[in-house]
Amino acid sequence: MSAARISQRISAIAESATLAVDAKAKALKAAGRPVIGFGAGEPDFPTPGYIVQAAIEAASQPKYHRYSPAGGLPELKQAIADKTFRDSGYKAEASQVLVTNGGKQAVYNTFATLLDPGDEVIVPTPFWTTYPEAIRLGGGVPVEVFAGPEQGYLVTVDQLEAALTERTKILLFVSPSNPTGAVYSPEQVKEIGQWAASKGLWVVTDEIYEHLTYDGVPFTSIATAVPELGDKMVILNGVAKTYAMTGWRVGWMIGPADVIKAATNLQSHATSNVSNIPQVAALAAVSGPLTAVDEMKVAFDRRRKAIVAGLNAIDGVDCPTPKGAFYVYADVRALLGKEFPSANGPVRPATSAELAALILDEVEVAVVPGEAFGPSGYLRLSYALGDDDLATGVARLQDFLGKAK
Repeated sequence: MSAARISQRISAIAESATLAVDAKAKALKAAGRPVIGFGAGEPDFPTPGYIVQAAIEAASQPKYHRYSPAGGLPELKQAIADKTFRDSGYKAEASQVLVTNGGKQAVYNTFATLLDPGDEVIVPTPFWTTYPEAIRLGGGVPVEVFAGPEQGYLVTVDQLEAALTERTKILLFVSPSNPTGAVYSPEQVKEIGQWAASKGLWVVTDEIYEHLTYDGVPFTSIATAVPELGDKMVILNGVAKTYAMTGWRVGWMIGPADVIKAATNLQSHATSNVSNIPQVAALAAVSGPLTAVDEMKVAFDRRRKAIVAGLNAIDGVDCPTPKGAFYVYADVRALLGKEFPSANGPVRPATSAELAALILDEVEVAVVPGEAFGPSGYLRLSYALGDDDLATGVARLQDFLGKAK
């Protein structure tokens, strides 16, 4: 009997839906189609000049043309520890930091390091599309806990308790959330963290949107709010969203020294060090002011209000106002099964995936369907794009979705 060409482990991984949508939108634009892309969570601003200049200067220094420690440049690790204390009040040593090739490698490293086969991870849902795949790659089992728009996309302790089993090892906690933009209040963060501590669970918290909250809503780090979690805590973060550095690929994980040492061993065999030039750029970013993100937030807030108002003007669309990140998560369940015109005659999309495909084909607007993040019936749209494109895209959606019968 011939062996399968692709391993079961890798065959089971789904393509990143957000990257797939973005790639298709960019391919259509390259072919001359006027596509508006709401798919990728990518600020449309350039990386601040002082960060770029630091990279340019680093590129001319021979010491950065060589291998560096797999765990990250020592000065960057210290700067990340200092930045974390500055921004969230969480005290960590440089030895507790691992610099990774973007936030995704930090996610993978963490689950690969902490999980044994069959260990369960509670995943509040809707979730970022990479989390369950990274959990499975680490041998774990993602356990989805769904919170819909009626509860602000925020899970409760009662829901978490119902998902708990003897195999549960980790609670994944994300606030502000991708894909919903939901932000847990300080009281909710504390309640959830204390519950996890009382159960002896690890908490893995992704804080990459920490500086993107609106309407006076505070960011609360569960690591700081619940010190009783002790050393069963891993913080994930990176420079991508705060400093408009998605393409530079620098993220990190912060955790107990033994976990970081083990994850560094893994990374030493997987990729070795992150490219030195982006590390120097990241050093300039985390050591510098937060002026860039403050300026971006003004634009994001304006776009947030515009897209929520525009989507809620469509019959059959319910779009809660997000309090963080730069996404809206629109409930389109009322549109499924309705009739829409198309080039090939009337169509009745039964799922949000079918509706998203129809929207792209008919009006050249790229959105990501709820199936990428959990149950069907929702569309995620990033408002981290230019004001004109946002207005044009929303107008196309209003025109097309308004034709539902």
